[in-house]
Amino acid sequence: MLSENSSIRSLLLPGPAGLLEALLNGGSPNATHAAVVCHPHPLYGGTLHNKVVFHTMKALNSFGFPVLRFNFRGTGLSEGEHASGLGEVEDVRAALDWLENEFTLPVLFAGFSFGATVGLRAAFADDRVRALIALGLPAVEVEGRVYDFEFLRTCTKPKLFVSGSRDQFGPAGKLEALVETFADPKRLVRIEAGDHFFEGRLRELRMAIKEWTREALEII
Repeated sequence: MLSENSSIRSLLLPGPAGLLEALLNGGSPNATHAAVVCHPHPLYGGTLHNKVVFHTMKALNSFGFPVLRFNFRGTGLSEGEHASGLGEVEDVRAALDWLENEFTLPVLFAGFSFGATVGLRAAFADDRVRALIALGLPAVEVEGRVYDFEFLRTCTKPKLFVSGSRDQFGPAGKLEALVETFADPKRLVRIEAGDHFFEGRLRELRMAIKEWTREALEII
């Protein structure tokens, strides 16, 4: 395994609703993949600095991958206004465009909660994205929002789902039944005693991501 790269760049990416605030953790010169990590719901305090997003970046950056985190429209220094998850899909596509222009490497997508629901919709059929990671994926209605993941029933990209065993948005049985409907290959990892934000269980989260990434991308 490659060691983590300490370089970090602060960026403003061109997005469909204006510039998007972003941070890029640099990768190794011989990186095999790049990655993007999407943050949870901005109306509930989610930003690129979220702890789950940060630890996911650390896990992927440990393989030498350059990892991009960005704020959705209307969050932090990102221009535009929140668009109920619809415009945010286009923000993810803008981030994928930037990664393609910068690195021309296959991409690993990761998203947490709202970031997963939005990002999966942008990434599942994008040929630049080779594998998908969804953290804290909601399997029930959340604050009146109902999420549809029908598109994953035919998505044959490697998929990892990680949730805490006490995640109120992915209750026991509900999330398992949802993931069962998705196409293979897939893996669901439950972090024992973890809540939606993996409080006190971030080390286990990182280990789950690293183990799966090593296997899914056949990293020696």
